[in-house]
Amino acid sequence: MKILVGYKRVVDFNVRIQVKPDGSGVVTDGVKLSANPFDEIALEEALRLRDKGVATEVVVATIAPADAQAHLRNGLAMGANRAIHVVADGPVSSLTAAKALLKLVEKEQPDLVILGKQAIDDDANQTGQMLATLWGRPQATFASKLDVDGGKATVVREVDAGLETLEVDLPAVVTTDLRLNEPRFIKLPDIMKAKSKPMESIAFADLGVEAGEDLKTTHYAPPAKRSKGVMVKDAAELVAALKSKGLL
Repeated sequence: MKILVGYKRVVDFNVRIQVKPDGSGVVTDGVKLSANPFDEIALEEALRLRDKGVATEVVVATIAPADAQAHLRNGLAMGANRAIHVVADGPVSSLTAAKALLKLVEKEQPDLVILGKQAIDDDANQTGQMLATLWGRPQATFASKLDVDGGKATVVREVDAGLETLEVDLPAVVTTDLRLNEPRFIKLPDIMKAKSKPMESIAFADLGVEAGEDLKTTHYAPPAKRSKGVMVKDAAELVAALKSKGLL
């Protein structure tokens, strides 16, 4: 059994995001870039399935600029068997990413694709669902527990009413939630071993995917600064203050 894991590179979650002065995007020069936390959870779950003997191979894949090889080496150090780097210089929308991943699915023929439920840079929460639709295979999103047995995957997911259990036939797409697991700590020997693991580079143009963007971001702006609080003497003064601001 082969598992393909999406492994996106994003601005580290500890970094305070700064918008460029011209509003064209966020500052990434000199900023720490790391694996998307939800994708680390996806990779950890794939590795645990391999450790149980359910899977035999775990492949990590990313769509990123040419300098993202160190990012993929991190995934290999966690324990992935090999990596695929789709080299793309410009921004990639969720739909374009799903189409590119579909090409990798057709090439690799995995039994299971695991993605983080969303990336913390755009919080789109779309790629997994789009990939499943394009692939024509079942999907189970927001997994907080995953079991694979006998050609089926059983996924427990959190919903408003409590917990929902889904059973899907493989091949399928599963997206991971925060409480699925805690990713393992990478040790120095594993970092050294990762240097010798295979990594395949594919030019985005060679996939034959249309890179047209249906959604275009025209401007970025930081959140408005919070104003200072106002002290009121009683509820009547509070209501009057809210009415003066047009909030009531």
